[in-house]
Amino acid sequence: MKVYIETYGCTFNQGDSQIMAGLLQDNRAKIVSAPDDADVLIINTCYVKYPTENKVINRIHQIQKQFPQKKLIIAGCMVEIDPDRLKRVAPKAGWIGPHRIRSIFDVVQLTMNGEIVRETGFRKDFKVNLPKMRFNPFINIIQICEGCIGECSYCCTRFARGKLQSYPANIIKREAKDAIADGCVELQLTAQDTAAYGRDTGETLSDLIKQIANLEGDFRARIGMMHPQNMIDELENIINAFTNTKIYKFLHIPLQSGNDGVLNDMKRGHNVEEFKDMIKRFRKKIPEISIATDIIVGYPTEDDDAFKDTLKVIKEIRPDFIHISKYRHRPHTEASVLDEIEYETVKKRSKQLTDLKSQISYENNKKLVDTIQTILITENGIKGGYVGRTNSYKSVVVKDGSHGNFYDVIISHAKSTYLKGNIL
Repeated sequence: MKVYIETYGCTFNQGDSQIMAGLLQDNRAKIVSAPDDADVLIINTCYVKYPTENKVINRIHQIQKQFPQKKLIIAGCMVEIDPDRLKRVAPKAGWIGPHRIRSIFDVVQLTMNGEIVRETGFRKDFKVNLPKMRFNPFINIIQICEGCIGECSYCCTRFARGKLQSYPANIIKREAKDAIADGCVELQLTAQDTAAYGRDTGETLSDLIKQIANLEGDFRARIGMMHPQNMIDELENIINAFTNTKIYKFLHIPLQSGNDGVLNDMKRGHNVEEFKDMIKRFRKKIPEISIATDIIVGYPTEDDDAFKDTLKVIKEIRPDFIHISKYRHRPHTEASVLDEIEYETVKKRSKQLTDLKSQISYENNKKLVDTIQTILITENGIKGGYVGRTNSYKSVVVKDGSHGNFYDVIISHAKSTYLKGNIL
């Protein structure tokens, strides 16, 4: 049995695909790299944004047209968020929801036998320390919890991932230890919100980070996105955990809007001053930390002044990475009953923010030219060479090197999205 898996979306969804591939391999299925070679095609969907929804649906149409005789299974968030549309788009496809991936072999086997199997709904299975086929042998994705405790008015992902379920720290630690022994040099701790970890079990993110960082081996760990609302009570402990040399100095903390009224309408649970204070406190303790944030442009209650507030905050905090989304309604969300802002206005605002983003990123990176940085190489460069990450998780392209190794480099050039360097 040959299976092809195509994945969309976040690191967590990538982790789901790697687990499905590992479970299939353990049951003697062969994972292939092209749909032409497969008996069964699995499309692991993302539904967080409108453009991604369109991309996924277009791909489902395309793959059914291109391979009408092959068996198709749809996985991921679309299965739980928009089943009615999925029935119309792929009426003969099998389904497997995010909480059901442990059943992937049974679903594939039954699908091969001509049945249309639809495994959906919520279950309390752990997604840690399971068989896994890593897509990059030097990077191990560790899902520390699934679901969230937020009520963001624009988000449909929570309808797919459900309520928070944190996985036991001792099992997470065991997966990390095994991955390091297996040659992994980067651990990516991921969740819908890593800051929510342990709110349902009494454990804490800061303790988990410390336990991972204290493992033997030469590696780095990247901590995934943290909701500001859930960081406030444990902020100092998290900052202290980040000071460990094995933790990337990289903080992904979404702002979403620089206006308190819009944040309130979004039901974010934090205000602008709280957000700025968190950034200030991280930078005071860890000056080299790089900041990634997310902005939603054109939320229905964002007027021109509110958008100007966002630009003002971005100019003040000067993040290294900004993920920009143009607002569009998502299924079943509270905000979807509001009138959307005219798209041309949203597009214009997004362009302003994108220009500012590029300017700030370039200026931040330019400060690193002629400095010596330690990088960890885990990838090939798109145009040749290798890509390594600095301790603050910035990408550096070098001509020489080898995967899984650390190098001291001198930074020679700065771009808005990456650096160039030479190994010393």
